[in-house]
Amino acid sequence: MRFAASGQVRKIHVRTVVGRIGRWTLAGVVLSLALIGFLYVTRGTAVRHVRGVASDGVPIAVNEPQFPLVVTMMTGAWLAPENRVEVTLNGDGTYERLWADLRSAQRSITLQLYYGAPGRMANTLGQILVERAKAGVRVLLLYDAFGSVDIPADQRDALRAAGVTVEPFRPIRLSTLHLAQNRSHVRGIVIDSRIGWTGGFGIDDKWFGDGRTSGSWRETNVRFEGPAVRQLQAAFTAAWVEATGVLFTGRATLDPQENGVTAAGLLYTSPTLGSTPAERFYALSIAGARKTLYIANAYFAPDRNFVDLLAAAAKRGVDVRILTAGSGTDVNVVRLAGRASYETLLTAGVRIYEWQPTTLHEKTFVVDGEWSTIGSMNFDNRSMALNDEATLMVLDATIGKQMDHIFLDDLGSAEEVTIAAFRGRSWLQQFREWGANLFTRML
Repeated sequence: MRFAASGQVRKIHVRTVVGRIGRWTLAGVVLSLALIGFLYVTRGTAVRHVRGVASDGVPIAVNEPQFPLVVTMMTGAWLAPENRVEVTLNGDGTYERLWADLRSAQRSITLQLYYGAPGRMANTLGQILVERAKAGVRVLLLYDAFGSVDIPADQRDALRAAGVTVEPFRPIRLSTLHLAQNRSHVRGIVIDSRIGWTGGFGIDDKWFGDGRTSGSWRETNVRFEGPAVRQLQAAFTAAWVEATGVLFTGRATLDPQENGVTAAGLLYTSPTLGSTPAERFYALSIAGARKTLYIANAYFAPDRNFVDLLAAAAKRGVDVRILTAGSGTDVNVVRLAGRASYETLLTAGVRIYEWQPTTLHEKTFVVDGEWSTIGSMNFDNRSMALNDEATLMVLDATIGKQMDHIFLDDLGSAEEVTIAAFRGRSWLQQFREWGANLFTRML
């Protein structure tokens, strides 16, 4: 009986040990997968420094003749000549022109939009698309399933019933949770493969107006014709095939514009495990500045690598100025996270301004009065590493001069942040900025 009891005890012990090993193994696997998932959705940028290949190590400047080729090699986006580019400001300068372009469509309209909400603007756009679809124009609408969640299903169904093809991009499902962090932040509209629009605009009534009064959002957009339009069409195609499985093609031509002298290219960037075209584009542009670097960006929350790149530009004598959101921001946690880098930047000689009248939403920069960009890319980790984004790159002194003027004019409605005033903020404000900055990679 003793032996039987002892054997029984040993069996119980073995089962207990095996059970514990199994539970610990399972727990280890779950924790490992959770860690892998966390690292994946918080991955950051890789670029820390920009160096030239020559012995002096000086990066190429934006005014050097080889710069366009370097941009192409670093980003994959071709700067094509003979484009016509028109910068449009706020709702007053954008929507009537955009509505007219859409109403003029004879063959096709493609739209890729991140943000939408019910209202006058959504109703107007819907009416135009329905009218064009009934007239025989092929209309394809791709909306981000997260950013446009407020658009009622019956409005989308009404568009479909009228002949508009409407598809969601990366709908949030159990089978696609690994993509939930990676949104399409792109704004891209192409009419008849001839006219392109991009910028920071959305389909919501807050984008109406002058950008300075009555709650109207401050925005900068761009209308263009020429070879860059085909690049915007290709960006739409890449997203469309992911959403639908359908890769559509056409007999593409570059369509250079008569009297179109502007060199421009559409940078479309999507997340990857390594360095992204977005971060290489930003880093190359910062390193290429020799005189001025004017950044206007609503969500300015750079990681340490880009704080250092901006500080280095100021220390080598570049006039670096940043215009970002003030207290009217719609996402205060991003503003707090960005302010955590202010002291480093201010100490290096960077000048920082916060927009005062309304909500700032533009995403632009201009370097040395020649190299500009207008699009959807924010100056944060989400745009550089996690989102699909699009921005029009423009190498043209006339457009550069216009962008300089717009930026400097906006400073008249902004408050400059001085280092003395910034250091005098409360300890509670400093704590909030520190806490928000912990989440910079997810914002």
